Amino acid sequence: MREIASLAALKELIGQEVAVSKWVEITQERVNQFAEATGDRQWIHIDVERSRKESPFGGTVAHGFLTLSLLPKLMESAIVMPDVKMGVNYGLNKVRFMAPVPVGSRIRARMKLLTVDDIPGGAQVSWEVTMEREGSDKPVCVAESIARRYS
Repeated sequence: MREIASLAALKELIGQEVAVSKWVEITQERVNQFAEATGDRQWIHIDVERSRKESPFGGTVAHGFLTLSLLPKLMESAIVMPDVKMGVNYGLNKVRFMAPVPVGSRIRARMKLLTVDDIPGGAQVSWEVTMEREGSDKPVCVAESIARRYS
């Protein structure tokens, strides 16, 4: 866990890898719950037997958007800013799902700070987030994430 004292202190870290999150396990239950919540019930995610037999991945895999949706949880496990009272997701500029995330895998995020721009009451912060799967050299997702933090 990396503690950053203030938004002003955050600015000093632009261009650096600021933090690496904790690992999060991708379980079949999590994948099934995501499928139910989103209505995306494609068989490569939820049909364990068919996926073992027919999928090029050898089993079920997480939805790309499930992987992406874990970004706030991963960031929260890696960075704390005591002077920030509220944060909101502002958007994403570029997202690529570069490799599958097999059920049973663990993923984590590496966060590189790109920009910190002042806004009324806080800052707009852009991160390059590289999500990696334990035991794999290839990232599973790379995204530019934008958030607003208010003091």
